[in-house]
Amino acid sequence: MPRLDHLSVIAPSLVEGISHLRECLGLDIPFGRKHIHMGTHNHLLRLGEAAYLEVIAIDEEAPPPAHPRWFGLDDRAAVRRAWDDGRRLRGWVASTDHFARDLARHPGVFGEPREFHAGASSYFFAVPVDGSLPMGGVVPSLIDRKGARPTLAPQTERGCELLAFTLEHPDPAGITRLYEALDIPGAPAVKHGEALRYTATIRTPSGIRILT
Repeated sequence: MPRLDHLSVIAPSLVEGISHLRECLGLDIPFGRKHIHMGTHNHLLRLGEAAYLEVIAIDEEAPPPAHPRWFGLDDRAAVRRAWDDGRRLRGWVASTDHFARDLARHPGVFGEPREFHAGASSYFFAVPVDGSLPMGGVVPSLIDRKGARPTLAPQTERGCELLAFTLEHPDPAGITRLYEALDIPGAPAVKHGEALRYTATIRTPSGIRILT
């Protein structure tokens, strides 16, 4: 079954993204990698043994891809509106070892299958045709690393741990049923809210902090 892999802060720029992490968590997180196939780049932070956090943004120095970027990043106006509204933790990714089966079980949920190559490794990732967040960000993006584990540099270890992951939504009962159908360990707890909004409770070296 799919399982929580990582959380995504979707930023107008990496400068704004890492500044937000500094404000929320009280620490700086290191640069991660460039995604040549998507024209994006990120910073990464390990959150214990089971998950990690990325801050992702468009790489303005990279040539634009021939297809829409992931995480809805091509809709710069929407990214900016959500950012200015304080909705910055807006995506999450679930990992599976049965990519084709999970897509077939839930048609139209995660998006279209794509295969990407990064150096000597390759992986599958599901992206909606227009590059948007799956179901507006309610469900995770789906990744299949082909049996490999996420490769995180030692400097991403800053003594942090994910304690809780929560989604506010106007229809908590409906979203809870959806998550039960998807059966993803680590899916966010759902409670009522006026709009879709994620929060993560993270233990840091300076205490427990809330990331939005």
